[in-house]
Amino acid sequence: MLALLFALTFTAIDGDTLAAGEEIIRILNIDAPETRDAKCDAERRLGHVAKRRLQELLDAGDVIVTRGDGNRMTDKYGRTLARVSAQGRDVGERLVDEELARPWTGHRRPWCRD
Repeated sequence: MLALLFALTFTAIDGDTLAAGEEIIRILNIDAPETRDAKCDAERRLGHVAKRRLQELLDAGDVIVTRGDGNRMTDKYGRTLARVSAQGRDVGERLVDEELARPWTGHRRPWCRD
């Protein structure tokens, strides 16, 4: 795995995806609520909170992106798979701790209550 410290702007796309210039990065091992394809208003609202929080963490600086999960470098959509840390702390773990994302279990679980 290769860790790189970027000296550029990071932009949160949603709670588990960000852009670094032209590169789209999917944060490994978490699942955040959707903002565009949300199944209910509650998911959409929480998705926007997660996106804003991700942007705050990225804006804090000292962002390090570690590409790949040991097996793959990209997902089925062509996004770079990576662990992301900011100010020395794993961003995905932080979002999970703050209940703005869940640990990835291999499949999406619903964010909406029936």
